[in-house]
Amino acid sequence: MELDKIHTPVLLERCLELLDPALSKPGAWAIDATLGMGGHSLAMLTRYPNLNLIGLDRDPQALEIAGTRLAAVADRAHLVHTVYDGIEGALESAGVSGVDAILFDLGVSSLQLDRAERGFSYAQDAPLDMRMDGTSELTAEIILATYREGDLRRIFEDFGEEKLAGRYARAIIAARNEAPITRSGQLVQILQDATPAAVSRNGHPAKRVFQALRIEVNTELSVLAAAIPAALDALNVGGRIVVLSYQSLEDRIIKRLFAKATASTAPAGLPMELPEHAARFRLLVRGAELASETEIEENPRAKPVRLRAAERVREG
Repeated sequence: MELDKIHTPVLLERCLELLDPALSKPGAWAIDATLGMGGHSLAMLTRYPNLNLIGLDRDPQALEIAGTRLAAVADRAHLVHTVYDGIEGALESAGVSGVDAILFDLGVSSLQLDRAERGFSYAQDAPLDMRMDGTSELTAEIILATYREGDLRRIFEDFGEEKLAGRYARAIIAARNEAPITRSGQLVQILQDATPAAVSRNGHPAKRVFQALRIEVNTELSVLAAAIPAALDALNVGGRIVVLSYQSLEDRIIKRLFAKATASTAPAGLPMELPEHAARFRLLVRGAELASETEIEENPRAKPVRLRAAERVREG
């Protein structure tokens, strides 16, 4: 495997541009909260020779690959097997109280998508696994075998924003009563058979269901809702955070938490804002920044990305 060709980091130069004032500080520390195969981390550690970095990932396979790619800078790279809401514990293990830069690159990594046996892709027949951490217990197969119809409908609606959630849930229950659903190809066929012809022309019927199952297996949204506040608290004054998300559910959480962090806490009606009520953070980009056409052409996986960024401006 040619490690320098297995993954192209999304919006790499834009992330480095936004994080540069923080990464270039003497003795700076950064967190790559979604290490993956180490593309963003390698770029940061190479460009900033005085930078120390803590890389987090729940996927042992990704950590192994990233460790190999980062071998030349291993003395400045502290890799931790944890979900990205484990920032506080990762800081303690590295003996660091705060950091200057944090990057989140959310969603499914290239490693997970491109390995058919992981079961993340509806385009390839594989066991229904979908675990980002292969040591965890819950799999998509277990969900499909044990969840009640109402629970399946809920996750398809909440995590996949699927309009046919109820129809698909009923079809899955009926199918599993006939035979266990163990492979992605089986599930795709069930969904295709349950989809009206007029609807199937609007996109692959499995896309949102597979997204919902993946989010449920890995508790992605609840983890994200805990991870962003932990990341904001970990930033030193002048520290910066950049978050890349790839679907609307993630982006809504980030937008809400960034809005809260950049808002004044002054009670309504005060004639002036007291210093202790001033916002702790300021936004670095207006709204969610999208990938350029050039970026998308060079790296098609950048097409759905939404970038948000903020800087810590005071203690609090």
